[in-house]
Amino acid sequence: MNYIKILAKPFRQVKKFYHSSLTQYPTQLANPGLANPGQLSRLKILKSLAKPVISSDKTCMVSVVIGSYNRRPLLEKAIQSVRDNQIRVPYEIIVIDGGSTDGSLEWLIQQKDIITIIQHNRGEFQGKPLKRRSWGYFMNLGFKSAKGKYILMISDDCLLLPNAVNLGLDKFEEVEKAGLKIGGVAFYFRNWPEDKEYYVQHTLGGKLFVNHGMYLKEALAAVDWADEERYIFYKADGDLCLKMWELNYEIVDCPGAYVEHYYDRNEAVRQTNNAVLDHDREAYLQRWEGIYYHRYKRDLRRRVTRFYEDKTRTADQFMNLVY
Repeated sequence: MNYIKILAKPFRQVKKFYHSSLTQYPTQLANPGLANPGQLSRLKILKSLAKPVISSDKTCMVSVVIGSYNRRPLLEKAIQSVRDNQIRVPYEIIVIDGGSTDGSLEWLIQQKDIITIIQHNRGEFQGKPLKRRSWGYFMNLGFKSAKGKYILMISDDCLLLPNAVNLGLDKFEEVEKAGLKIGGVAFYFRNWPEDKEYYVQHTLGGKLFVNHGMYLKEALAAVDWADEERYIFYKADGDLCLKMWELNYEIVDCPGAYVEHYYDRNEAVRQTNNAVLDHDREAYLQRWEGIYYHRYKRDLRRRVTRFYEDKTRTADQFMNLVY
């Protein structure tokens, strides 16, 4: 018997081979004590080969999904804020990296609690330019891979304040017990150091959406995930939530769950002269015109703010970061 050849076969073939052996050694399988040493060795090997090597972790409740590219100092802090958040249920961390060249990939590979998905999104390969993928495309890689019932989405330049995830779970439980159909929980955030107050945002039609916070994975699947074609980078998160509202999933806020978002002044300047933002904004309005957007009616978009004093001074971790 050439066991090397057996090991090289696909699992289904190995399992079929094992079950065919049931007819050869029925007595020995029922009572291994009757098998001779050679038969016993063979039976043990066949039994082990008939079992799947990989099993899914059905206990995972929260999947943390983060997209990143060339922002290792910020990414490391974001990941540590997740680890330090004292999440009370089993969770996983998934990072989708766009092919970083700043050491992020080398660092990620060494982090044994992180599932890393590499999606090269810039440069050339074999003399041809790589196709640029959208925000929706790379976030869907993480969303669809997630094992958790709930998906926490934060940016790689964010820090969770203490207990944020547990409060998000509590909010899901509270709304579900009330019999409501919930698709997402929006965390309050601020752009540090510009903003003094934290806020959530209502988008077109006055509908609340998730900038940073948690989704029910079932709801993401129900609306066919994030749009990968219509938007390049901006507005896809608002679009995702409007699709949930359209299917009667509610998005609710979560007072007490806070996020610090690092927002440097260079980014503010870029957004004032950003063709991608202009493109995505127009695509967003066209997509929802006549549904949640009416060109000649009062604009219902707004912020809802909250003042909160973070006694742990989480945002101090951003000090001396220069981009």
